[in-house]
Amino acid sequence: MDVRELRAALRAAHVPDGYYWIEGVHEPAPTPTDFMYLRRIEDGAWEVGAYERGTCHPVARHDDETAACDDLFRQLA
Repeated sequence: MDVRELRAALRAAHVPDGYYWIEGVHEPAPTPTDFMYLRRIEDGAWEVGAYERGTCHPVARHDDETAACDDLFRQLA
């Protein structure tokens, strides 16, 4: 699964839009105060984490997009 497929899967699972942020694909505005996120980090890896009170808290790091997407989907659906 890639990030666009993840977005579609989360919508199909009826996960509220404000519960997650996917870099470049789903960036709710205004930004919710707390949410799970998926973003690409500097070395080309992917980071899944929680954004709380203005701070990103990494939960997992994945070397490929599919593993990162699967991880975020499992946490939210």
